[in-house]
Amino acid sequence: MFVAAACTDDFEEKNIDPKRAGENVPAETLFSNAQKNLTDIVTSANVNRNIFRLLAQYWTQTTYTDESRYDLSTRNIPQNFWNILYRDVLRDLLEARDLVNADPELDAAVKANQLAMIEIMAVYTWAVIVNTYGDVPYTQALDVANVYPVYEDDAAIYSDLIARLDNALAALKTEAAGFEDGDLLYGGTIASWIRFGNSLKLKLGMTIADVDPARARTLVEAAAPNVFMSNADNASFQYLNTPPNTNPIWVDLVQSGRRDFVAANTLLDRMQALGDPRLAAYFTTVVIVPDDPNTEADETVMGYRGGLYGRSNSYSSFSKPDEAITDPEFEALLLDYAEVEFFLAEAVARGFNVGATAEEHYNNGIRASMAYWGITDAALVNAYLARPDVAYTSPGSGAAYRQKIGIQKWIALYNRGHEGWTEWRRLDAPALQYPERAVLPAIPVRFPYPVQEQNLNRGSYNAAASAIGGDLPSTRVFWDVN
Repeated sequence: MFVAAACTDDFEEKNIDPKRAGENVPAETLFSNAQKNLTDIVTSANVNRNIFRLLAQYWTQTTYTDESRYDLSTRNIPQNFWNILYRDVLRDLLEARDLVNADPELDAAVKANQLAMIEIMAVYTWAVIVNTYGDVPYTQALDVANVYPVYEDDAAIYSDLIARLDNALAALKTEAAGFEDGDLLYGGTIASWIRFGNSLKLKLGMTIADVDPARARTLVEAAAPNVFMSNADNASFQYLNTPPNTNPIWVDLVQSGRRDFVAANTLLDRMQALGDPRLAAYFTTVVIVPDDPNTEADETVMGYRGGLYGRSNSYSSFSKPDEAITDPEFEALLLDYAEVEFFLAEAVARGFNVGATAEEHYNNGIRASMAYWGITDAALVNAYLARPDVAYTSPGSGAAYRQKIGIQKWIALYNRGHEGWTEWRRLDAPALQYPERAVLPAIPVRFPYPVQEQNLNRGSYNAAASAIGGDLPSTRVFWDVN
């Protein structure tokens, strides 16, 4: 395996290599680095690292269409995503944990909070890895003494992550501090970490609801009273105006001068059909040339137009990501209130006892998304919720909660491509387009393992590929059963 570090599933104590620079770096700095590296990689629009906005069909490409046609191998995309999460996130969290544990002067309650914060970030990261690849190296991962770590069952890893998360939540105490300035999500506010941890627990519980409904119910009902209550609780990462701490979308699209992406017609056409007021927050307008060739030039209008997904598209002819999204200071989200409310709506639809009705939580999810994107006109939002094609109580919506929730959740998760792709796989909604001349026979439902694993960890790789039924983009992660 490519990384050289030591870790187990519960971050067992390991010796720190004295030749590594991490020995002289404060735990707080390593924790900050891990938070930033995680946020950067799941937010990035760099096609060498993160193509999830394309897989979720939020954006499509202009000149270079390989990734929209599911070429995952030419740029080593699965390898780059994998490396950053293992090496630049989990490794930093491991070293931060070791340094906290080794500090004899640290107050015991503060130490417990810091270790719990590290653990919650690790659980989040591992979940991203499993959701992307399925079976992966876990208890033997990052070990300098073991360059051939075995892959472990994805469902078993998830089960352990849930146990680790429960232990971390039990350790958090609001009367003590944790990481403070080094916590780039919540500034060390432990009450916020409790809500974040419980919202993550809700997320993990709902993710396994199709394969283990009994355990999902237990997890979700336990977490629900302590999840996010408003957008103020969001796990948001605030970028700054000066490199290297700028919004990676600004780096990838503005600073680099790239004109690679426009709005995908899959999303934009759906939002136009629904009269969705978030369109103005998501995309720019372009000149719409009338179909009638006899129309005078001054009769042209500004409007929204999405590029055909998977086809070459003229950059100037189609709507682009809105300028707010490409601002260097635009924040990134790891988990938000809208997502939580959609999970709760689904939980009620499945018969879980989390309070309120599915319709109330569904509406809360849409309202939270609208508010986040600056849609403050209550009458406008109410009119949207009342539309028959939006309203949760419209005919047929009861049995089709996956479709109803799935479409609105997909819209709300815009700019969070990995989560949009994950929820599309889980809820099977909305219907996405299969592009012409795609290099794969279907839309990918997982990333194949990195080439380096095939070359350097061949025995473990072969065993893993056999265990999952083939290292293919069409092989489903354990929770993706529909």
